[in-house]
Amino acid sequence: MVEKELICNSCKTKITNVKGSVIFKCPSCLDNNIVRCLHCKQISAKYECSNCKYSGPN
Repeated sequence: MVEKELICNSCKTKITNVKGSVIFKCPSCLDNNIVRCLHCKQISAKYECSNCKYSGPN
């Protein structure tokens, strides 16, 4: 099984097995995964869905 490297949508840092990181479905299209590192969550850094171009956090 090949595992995909997880990359933060905001800062593009590799976050595989990094404590405090999250993965969730895009709130708009529910089709794409949004990946966030702890640092970007804490500073409320913007992210964008590559599928529907939804931007958050609001």
